[in-house]
Amino acid sequence: MVSFPNSTRYVAFLKSYFSLQATAVRPACIVSPQTPQDVSVAMSTLVSLRAPIDADPRSDSPCCHFAIRSRGHASSPGASNIAGGVTIDLSGLSSLALSAADPPVLSVGVGSTWGTVYDYLDPMNLSVSGGRDADVGVGGLTLGGGISHFGPRIGWTFDSVVSFEVVLGNGTLVTASADKNPDLLWALRGGGNNLGIVTRVDLQTFPQSQIWGGEVIRPIETTAEQITALEAFCDPDGYDEFAALLVTFAYSSDLDLQVVVNDIEYTKPVVNPPVFQAFKNMTALSSTQRITNMSDLAVEAEVNYPNGFRQASATLTIASTAAAINATVLAWNASVASVRGIPGLVWGLGLDPLPPQLYARRASENALGLADRNGSTLIIVDLNAKWNDAAFDGAVDAAVRALITAVRRDVGSLGQLDPFLYINYAAPWQDPIKSYGPDNVARLQRVRRKYDPNRVFTDLNPGGFKIPK
Repeated sequence: MVSFPNSTRYVAFLKSYFSLQATAVRPACIVSPQTPQDVSVAMSTLVSLRAPIDADPRSDSPCCHFAIRSRGHASSPGASNIAGGVTIDLSGLSSLALSAADPPVLSVGVGSTWGTVYDYLDPMNLSVSGGRDADVGVGGLTLGGGISHFGPRIGWTFDSVVSFEVVLGNGTLVTASADKNPDLLWALRGGGNNLGIVTRVDLQTFPQSQIWGGEVIRPIETTAEQITALEAFCDPDGYDEFAALLVTFAYSSDLDLQVVVNDIEYTKPVVNPPVFQAFKNMTALSSTQRITNMSDLAVEAEVNYPNGFRQASATLTIASTAAAINATVLAWNASVASVRGIPGLVWGLGLDPLPPQLYARRASENALGLADRNGSTLIIVDLNAKWNDAAFDGAVDAAVRALITAVRRDVGSLGQLDPFLYINYAAPWQDPIKSYGPDNVARLQRVRRKYDPNRVFTDLNPGGFKIPK
């Protein structure tokens, strides 16, 4: 199915992006495949319009650039949409099926959302180590890593991938698994959209009953307690693999108010487990904590991160020491002055614990380059902003860059800045794939030469983060 500008489907498609900036990008057309074979035909057609790799670049040979979209939840407007080219919309690839194995493997089309996945699995008391937001697509999150409430005991989302179904640049449909094309499997775990279009992901499920969790909003005056509690929570010795935590410092310009938000989950039906006692002792302004399931928690996250706003994000990785956390929070607090008065702005600093139980579980089997971290817990810093008015785009971008610079300087001076950049949170001007280290970059380049020798996904698909040349 192909949609053209001003058609009903075209307009509705653009409105469905997470970021308002992406809705303003106007492709020449939108191709909406319904099967992997449709993707294969689309790729073969697009590549046939490309000049030969050895053609004179000054010639007038046709060339059709394209973008790939699972559900369009990236902040960057060019990540999954393209001006004047072809946007391939994978939302029609939304099948769900369980194998007969025990526990079963879930085969899921990359156009599915995590909310759909949990709605399917929860009634069977099964789950997967998937995304935390119901509206996020399976495809993009999985290829970048995937942080889950189950991460400490299961790993990254892509650690649970048994196989990928992939359309290569020449239109060939292949499987990447431990038995078939294992080098491609390794590269897709962190390699983004550089090697092919993933059409299906096969994920290992596991038994899962109800969960205790929710969101607690606390006054900014709990900052010192938050830092102490977060450092203790991150201690890798005795880390509770059933506990998941996200600490977010947030500022609302409309309310001129700063608060701390604790997203706390325990993946057993246990109320107030001891691991969260230090947080329980802090003053709370509101709480949604309850015994529930993944579907419900994912919907709550979706409500907190709605579509229809201008978006920006950037990332760093720091040590989980009180000194590094404090330096990061102080830099964020100082940055509030630079964004105060921007209408409708929410200015957030998310601190996501990354224990070795998560990142080191199968580190040699992915491209992230996190195998050698001496068993320390890291913290992924997620700077995120949403606002309404395009007139303030420049001011927000400048503030984001300034804050990242300040954190790099201040945490770096402590010797507690890690080079890793999480691709799913990175800004367009950051280079997360380079942060995987020279050995893994070189290995990704070798895999690219093997599976995409004509550099279709490097040269014709400009969106997303690219394997360095």
